[in-house]
Amino acid sequence: MKKVFDWNRILFNDLPAEFVFEVAFRSAVMFIIVLITLKLTGKRGVKQLSIFEVVIIISLGSAAGDPMFYEDVGLIPAISVFIVVLFLYRTITWLLGKSKRFENFIEGRVHCIIEDGQFSLQSFEKETLALDEFFAELRLKSVDHLGQVRNAYIETNGAISVYFYGDENIKYGLPIQPQLFNLKSIDIPKTGTYACTFCANVQLLEPTRGTCTVCGRHEWVLAINNKRIS
Repeated sequence: MKKVFDWNRILFNDLPAEFVFEVAFRSAVMFIIVLITLKLTGKRGVKQLSIFEVVIIISLGSAAGDPMFYEDVGLIPAISVFIVVLFLYRTITWLLGKSKRFENFIEGRVHCIIEDGQFSLQSFEKETLALDEFFAELRLKSVDHLGQVRNAYIETNGAISVYFYGDENIKYGLPIQPQLFNLKSIDIPKTGTYACTFCANVQLLEPTRGTCTVCGRHEWVLAINNKRIS
C-alpha cells in the first residue's frame, strides 16, 4: 500500500536520482522536435504568437500539468524539464540576437503578399495561406478589391498588415467579394477591364478569351475600382 507524502515517490517516483539526466535529454529532444514541427506547419498555424512562444507554452504546460494530476510523475523530473526549457529559451534567445540567419529560420521573415494591387507571386506561393482565408481578412478591413491595396504583408506572427491607396489613387482591381469573384470565367463576354483570378493582374480585354501577361493563366473576372468605405 502506498503511503501519503512518501517523499521519495513524490520527488523521484521511486526512480534513481540519475534519472534527472535522462529527463534533461528527453526534454531537449522533445523541445527541438516541437519547434521543428511547428516551424513546418507554417506561421498561419500559430497566428498571433511566434512559433518560439508556442513551443515554450506547450513545453511548460505539459511539464506543469502532468505532476499535478499523476502520482507516477515525480516533481524533480518535472522541475528538471522547467530548468532545461529555461536554458534552451535563454540559449535560443541569445542565438537570435547573434545570427540573422538563425533568427530568420526560427521567427521567419515578413513576406509581401500584395504589391501595387497585385499578388507578389514569388512570396505568395511560399506561404501556406488559403486564398479564401486571405480574402476574408481583407474584407474584415473593409477591402472590396485589390485595387484599393498598395501593399499587404504577412508578418512573422501570421498577422496581415495592409497599406491602402488614397481614394484619388485607387485603380481597377480583383474583386474579393464572393458574389463577384465567383463570376470568374475563361470567356470574355464583352470589352472591359478584367482581373486575372490567379495573380490579380488587370488588363483591358476584348470578347473571346484572354491570356494573362504576368502568369499566363486564362481565368478572369470583371475588375472594379470603387472607393474603400471604412
